[in-house]
Amino acid sequence: MRSSACWTCRPSRIPAQQVAIPRVELERAIDAALTEDLALGDPTTDALIPHERQGRATMVAREPGIACGVDVAANVFQRVDPTLSVTPLVGDGQTLEAGGLMLSVEGAFGSILRAERTAVNFAQRMSGIATLTAQYVKAVEGTSTTIVDTRKTAPGLRVLDKHAVASGGGRNHRQALGDGVLIKDNHIDALRAEGMSIGEIVTRARENAPHTIKIEVEVQSLAEARDAMDGKPDILLLDNMTPDDMRKVVDLIDGRALTEASGGITLETVAGVAATGVDLISIGALTHSPRALDISLDYSG
Repeated sequence: MRSSACWTCRPSRIPAQQVAIPRVELERAIDAALTEDLALGDPTTDALIPHERQGRATMVAREPGIACGVDVAANVFQRVDPTLSVTPLVGDGQTLEAGGLMLSVEGAFGSILRAERTAVNFAQRMSGIATLTAQYVKAVEGTSTTIVDTRKTAPGLRVLDKHAVASGGGRNHRQALGDGVLIKDNHIDALRAEGMSIGEIVTRARENAPHTIKIEVEVQSLAEARDAMDGKPDILLLDNMTPDDMRKVVDLIDGRALTEASGGITLETVAGVAATGVDLISIGALTHSPRALDISLDYSG
């Protein structure tokens, strides 16, 4: 295997988006994955496949879903061997049927085999995230609610995970801690110990944070929501509330802030949560525990 150095020889609503993957992030993720898999080489391929052997393979979806990560997989093949000819056959966000072709690759067959698992791993995970996101988006269709992700992503893969959410029709919450102020339960508990109310905590954040970013605060009851509004937050995060309590908070807020529901919301319950009138529903499961879409790479000649 080559060393990594040689692989190349408030807006009022969350805006529509399709997150581009920065080249530097793409290469970092691919290099880390290839190092993980190929640091000791591939003795199986070395022992069995002559260097001059040419071949062709096709990436195939074994079940219906939403395609994502095809370009990432293509980059894996060419990172391993720039002489490989790779043709993406679907784009991110495109619907796949069982048996749908996603990508073809042709060239030195040993190189194809060395790249296979890493390429498929990226496409499986990203397509799984996109597919799950699309299911949540479909479940709230017809409401004004937007499905958003969280920072509960695979370490080192946040940009790819969030790209997959956008490909499935969802929207991205904070990319990193620096993207906004989100006052969570541990912040609140620490400052309540100093005698501060939630409204006072929000006011402190407003006074000390950059004026260009939004202030969001987590609340767990109608009383906490009323207290928080004294500080004029931009967003209220309604954590583990019942739909009835969410509806009461939405009525209380009356458009003065965005409302975001979070905490244990499933495909079975998300429509009921959306019916309360919340603006956003954040789903950690989109990225912390997606089921990989069943994808394989098949030899085709």
